[in-house]
Amino acid sequence: MSTSSTPITPEINAYIQSLFSSEDAFLQQLNKEAEREGIPPISIAPEQTRLLQVLLRAIDARVVIEIGSLAGYSTIAMARALPNDGVLTALEMEPRHAAFIRKKVAEASLDTITVVEGAALDTLPGVISMLQERFNTSTPVDAVFIDADKPNYENYLAMVLPAVRKGGLIMGDNALGFGYIASDPPADELHNVQAMRSFNHTMSAHPQLLSTLIPQGDGITIGVVR
Repeated sequence: MSTSSTPITPEINAYIQSLFSSEDAFLQQLNKEAEREGIPPISIAPEQTRLLQVLLRAIDARVVIEIGSLAGYSTIAMARALPNDGVLTALEMEPRHAAFIRKKVAEASLDTITVVEGAALDTLPGVISMLQERFNTSTPVDAVFIDADKPNYENYLAMVLPAVRKGGLIMGDNALGFGYIASDPPADELHNVQAMRSFNHTMSAHPQLLSTLIPQGDGITIGVVR
């Protein structure tokens, strides 16, 4: 028995990946193709695919919003955890990335995914309004996964929170700030790390959320709506 946490060494992380990852040949190939097309290789870690799927299944998620989809790796992983009538709306700012996601979604035959192109601060209000009208409720969203520009995480949180049902999830990736969340970051990452520190603090103290931070990959901060 121990009263302190066990550090996640590379060996332990490899062990976790070997048992608790939902990355398959399709997702591996997706990342390879994305890198060949010049899309940054900064998707979530393989073991985080299973974590997201477990969380979505645990709350019987049907309606999910992803803010920042890059090449669609996490998009497709999450969509696989939804029921056949599920709805995953992927918000991606870069047109070239959005086109790549649509191509891979078609190859994966996932009718649950809709890709919305444009800056999320601009497109998110319309997406929320559409879902509210479609499901005839002010809180149609079961889960939100944020993995976009770090300085706007708190803005995204403020925008989506009123639309997430009680018991729903709000999740933010890169909660460990690329490994610098508790240390001095390099100058070019200072604004991002500071933004993640602020987001983590807001999630931890928010009266409408019960939150924690899971140190998988670069960390995911998760809040359950009270």
